[in-house]
Amino acid sequence: MSFKPQLKIPATYMRGGTSKGVFFALTDLPNEAQQAGAARDALLLRIIGSPDPYAKQTDGMGGATSSTSKTVIVSKSTQVDHDVDYLFGQVAIDKPFIDWSGNCGNLTAAVGAFAISHGLVSASRIPDNGIAIVRIWQANINKTIIAHIPMHNGEVQETGDFELDGVTFPAAEVLVEFMAPADKNAAMFPTGNVVDDLLLPESVSEFAQRGLSSIRATMINAGIPTIFVNAVDIGFTGKELQDAINNDATTLAFFEQLRAHGAVKMGLINHIDEAKARQHTPKIAFVAPPVDYVASSGKSIKADEIDLQVRALSMGKLHHAMMGTAAVAIAVAAAVEGSLVNIAAGGKPRSQVVFGHPSGTLKVGAKASFTQGNWQVEKASMSRSARVLMEGHIRVPETR
Repeated sequence: MSFKPQLKIPATYMRGGTSKGVFFALTDLPNEAQQAGAARDALLLRIIGSPDPYAKQTDGMGGATSSTSKTVIVSKSTQVDHDVDYLFGQVAIDKPFIDWSGNCGNLTAAVGAFAISHGLVSASRIPDNGIAIVRIWQANINKTIIAHIPMHNGEVQETGDFELDGVTFPAAEVLVEFMAPADKNAAMFPTGNVVDDLLLPESVSEFAQRGLSSIRATMINAGIPTIFVNAVDIGFTGKELQDAINNDATTLAFFEQLRAHGAVKMGLINHIDEAKARQHTPKIAFVAPPVDYVASSGKSIKADEIDLQVRALSMGKLHHAMMGTAAVAIAVAAAVEGSLVNIAAGGKPRSQVVFGHPSGTLKVGAKASFTQGNWQVEKASMSRSARVLMEGHIRVPETR
């Protein structure tokens, strides 16, 4: 029996923020994978090493966590006044599934650098020294993102002294601005309320075990659809690290049930069973007022250094730091008086907050206003860093 040789596809492995992913220029993909569909998904799954029943992704580029099982496709933009289109795929680890329903805010920080290095941005927009402004069209959610990319002697500057909790080594700072991050075709608060009492069926064992028939929740569409609940209402302090959550199958099942019921309430799905095919969105997070705690790195975080605590789950597990898009949701919700995020941060108007997460702290900002009976947000911003880890070619067996 004869077997075909592996495909050889140009690719770049990059870190963006606290995530890693495999980046492709659209035109470098095989013809059948340049369009959305089964062929593209099958190729990317095989590249990442999914589905893997061992949950290790040993035979692929994935790192066996939600933060490292990601793919990005970049192309010249089809939109006016934009430089590039950016498409993100969150790859499931143990299932043959790629979720295209949302963005990755962390990897967004690497898109501008990738686009410049691959000639996808007009040379007239790139200074030899200074800051290149890359206008990104986020194709998953149809939103504009502005990335401020430092340049030195005509090349992207990746090294620097900017430190980001959750990333071991310093690098150059990349400012990322998420323009009008709320869905313009939907309310920022889909239920019409800043805080809801989310009814929970007592027949669901995960709720019954905690004595919950309802829970207060802030459900917001900004950056990424996110459900915020109070840590104390579900038996947590808000300063938990990964092991406290991820080693407890019962707790993980509880969060998934809570996420599914919140998704129905937000109008994202019609029935809780549909949440299985929408793992990337919405996110679920719990918040608490600031307290002293020790981050996963051993770093001591003092209560007076932060405005609140936030812990968020991604793809069914507590995230080791914070997803970039969820950080946008935190920034926007903090700016809205009366939201659970705002209350945890002290209950006064906020244009920026510093929040604690399992790996340390992060500062985010947002401009929100109440106009004509609705909450609107102009932009949200945060600083990340990014760098190329490896570039060359991906080798992958044919999937047909």
